[in-house]
Amino acid sequence: MGGKKKLTLSQAEKALMREEQKKEGKKETKVKEPARVEKKVTSVIPPNPKDDKIIKEIQKMKVLTPYTVASRFNLRLSVAKDFLEELHRQGVISYISGGGHIKIYKPS
Repeated sequence: MGGKKKLTLSQAEKALMREEQKKEGKKETKVKEPARVEKKVTSVIPPNPKDDKIIKEIQKMKVLTPYTVASRFNLRLSVAKDFLEELHRQGVISYISGGGHIKIYKPS
């Protein structure tokens, strides 16, 4: 009764490795480690909200969310949220909508 249970991630990786080994005709006993992704070092210091270059860059963007600002300026999400709130207080951007987790702004 019931369907087949899903494999765990490690079991799925091992099954995939076994299939690849069968196709290659080689028998290795070691499981290859997945390639490691380098982590980006994000900044804790926000850019100066009064800088003309920063304001021009923000004016080019259609929609401003904490994620888009964090990825554009290489910031942490919490820093990007504070930066957007500061820009909103200065009148550079205007609030569109949002809930408890995300706020959406647009350039004024």
